[in-house]
Amino acid sequence: MSSNTRVRFAPSPTGYLHIGGARTALFNWLHAKHTGGVLVLRIEDTDRSRNTAEAAQAIYDGLRWLGLDWDEGPEAGGDLGPYFQSERETIYQSYLDRLRAADRVYDDNGSVRFRFTREKVVFDDVICGHIEFDMTSAETNPDMTIRRPDGSWIFHFVNVVDDIEMKISDVIRGEDHLSNTPKHVQLYRALGVPPPRFAHIPLILNRDGSKMSKRDQGASLNTYIEGGYLPEAVRNYLCLLGWSPKDNREKLDLAEVVQLFDLAKVHRKNAAFDLDKCTWLNGEYVRELSDDRFQEMGRQALTKAGIDLGKFLPDYVRAALETCKGKFRIFSELPAYGGFYFKDDFEFNADGVAKHFVPANKPLLLAVREAFAALDTFDAASLEAALKATASGRAIKVGALVHPTRLAVTGSNAGPSLYHLLEVLGKEKVLARLDRALSRFG
Repeated sequence: MSSNTRVRFAPSPTGYLHIGGARTALFNWLHAKHTGGVLVLRIEDTDRSRNTAEAAQAIYDGLRWLGLDWDEGPEAGGDLGPYFQSERETIYQSYLDRLRAADRVYDDNGSVRFRFTREKVVFDDVICGHIEFDMTSAETNPDMTIRRPDGSWIFHFVNVVDDIEMKISDVIRGEDHLSNTPKHVQLYRALGVPPPRFAHIPLILNRDGSKMSKRDQGASLNTYIEGGYLPEAVRNYLCLLGWSPKDNREKLDLAEVVQLFDLAKVHRKNAAFDLDKCTWLNGEYVRELSDDRFQEMGRQALTKAGIDLGKFLPDYVRAALETCKGKFRIFSELPAYGGFYFKDDFEFNADGVAKHFVPANKPLLLAVREAFAALDTFDAASLEAALKATASGRAIKVGALVHPTRLAVTGSNAGPSLYHLLEVLGKEKVLARLDRALSRFG
């Protein structure tokens, strides 16, 4: 395919970036990269009552978070702007004048209507195949309003005008726009311009088969930005909503996706959204993060949770985080998993207390404290040897000591490797926490 490919992502700035919009932007971006083409970002802000500069900024920030750059548009420039519909009034008026000169529009109670040609509209969609719409009946397909009585423009008209002016070669959008396409084709023909190639990508559905709405779990890109997901993992997951490399692989490098991506191989059937699968995939990416990036993301997650890392030595924070790597899926889980490193007054897990802080375990925990207090070297190997020797001396399994000890020093029944977390906490802190736990026994 030639590098004359020009695609566009044209969101309305009425709130956060929806996950469906992010997937549409991604597929446009992939197609542009695959063909050596251009991605245009256009802001469809004609609904003045709902559009805000903050919402437009949320779109830019969301796209950049995903790693999707645009070649033309707001904050990038370009020769075919302006890239806000609100600034294109004179362009729309000139196209309306062309339609009026061709007798394809008429006035109706203050609005302007486009006169359809009564015919079957036929076009080939890259994904959906051969499409025919019967527009012969004015009852089922009445002439379309393109300008409201208040002077504002209807989406269908300005959308087509902008695509003509910005020389868009391929229109990639959600399948919910498929039924609008015959109206757009008629506008192109009335303006004497060949329509672009259309590619309508499958809808994203919830697990129950319903269409994903703005209120559904995982619908907002902010869920992922605020929830400690990695952009590369979310982007990878979005690639798989309607497309796959045909070899059942799920973790894919972006450069490889760009190389393999082909609009003709996008699936026809709707894509099922599974937040659990996205979270699992994120965990695979977290496990493979470089140490520096893991540390950076970990610090951000802990700080966001209200933990003041400034109170702790950098080496202590680094060592604490190292014990957590590969043990959680998203960074918002980190404070609950490893937060015990940074506060001494944590709550003890209620189930753990009922199971492990029982009278019979008090002498065991006292023996553990005594063994730890006697250590000159407080490292993982020495701690493990001390715990095993204590268990052996009492003819019990080491697990009988591990579980109450973990609960005593972390407040939890699960977490990082016990001997390593004890080493990180250090002798003074561990003994103080054992004393605090022993006081629970009365």
